[in-house]
Amino acid sequence: MQKCRVTISAYDINVDKIIRISKKHPGPRKKRLRFSRPFSEPRPYGFALVPRFFTIFAENHRPMQITKAEFKCSSERISQVPKDDLKDIAFIGRSNVGKSSLINMLTARNGLAKVSGTPGKTRLVNHFRINDAWYLVDLPGYGYARTSKAQRGEFSKLITDYILKCEKMHFLFVLADIRLEPQKIDLRFIEMLGENGIPFAIIFTKADKLSKTQQQKSVERFRTALAEQWEELPPMFVSSAEKSSGREEILAFIDECLRQN
Repeated sequence: MQKCRVTISAYDINVDKIIRISKKHPGPRKKRLRFSRPFSEPRPYGFALVPRFFTIFAENHRPMQITKAEFKCSSERISQVPKDDLKDIAFIGRSNVGKSSLINMLTARNGLAKVSGTPGKTRLVNHFRINDAWYLVDLPGYGYARTSKAQRGEFSKLITDYILKCEKMHFLFVLADIRLEPQKIDLRFIEMLGENGIPFAIIFTKADKLSKTQQQKSVERFRTALAEQWEELPPMFVSSAEKSSGREEILAFIDECLRQN
């Protein structure tokens, strides 16, 4: 995955502010972005976008079975991440988006990722070894204003260092609360991913809080907001940790990602 050389500066991350990236040789700003896939070859069977609902599923594909999930390590800088050849599948989102609950639901292990009532508790890059075959990576949340200014800068540098520089990262899932209007910080973060060619998908969380019709409208709002800049939209999933919905689709997609170089 080719990465741009960038200089990172971070400041006060909240709903109205995000990581500021200044390129050493700035050029014209891209008006239209395209989704970067991890797939080097055509997909061997059909992935389909359900019209207007944008849930991805694999036809005739058995969901990944997670038989082993264990904590590997926490890192405060990318030089500390595992040095083996296993691929990283990372998860990130605004604080309090339900990331820990989603991770526990996907792995079917309630205590794997620590669920806290206090947003912003994840402050390190946490690696969980799955089936001795790949890593599920829990990244620090962004957008929580009640940490100190110094900590917010530290978090953002850790996040951007990992996403832009860590060669182990194979794919990134960005989580968004389906109950909310598209948040500026999420849209800007996603824009950064597009500008740097980072392959990613979006997972909408807490779907059990809305009706099916409300879910569809919420996803459509997000799709409309992205379409202002994106020529091709990234994969999107709708999930609920409470109801375990979306689990099979997300795991099937991860399985396919891992099969590709």
